[in-house]
Amino acid sequence: MANTSSALKAARQTERRTLRNKAEKTHLKTLRKQFNAAVSSEDKDAVKKAGPALASAMDKASKTGVVHKNAAGRTKSTIAKALA
Repeated sequence: MANTSSALKAARQTERRTLRNKAEKTHLKTLRKQFNAAVSSEDKDAVKKAGPALASAMDKASKTGVVHKNAAGRTKSTIAKALA
């Protein structure tokens, strides 16, 4: 357990950030599943809706450090290929 007040505060912050990041990663996972389902069903309208939503969420997650920027770029590249 942390001994100093600054270490206690850091532990509390880490706990809050972990919960926030976990929620964001779960949301990204859900969006990715919806996009993949739309692509596999070949429903063009669903792909056009799910693609930009996933790309936007990946951008936001990479901006806050939840996902690495190269991982976000890879995902967006895959989305662009599917939309083309």
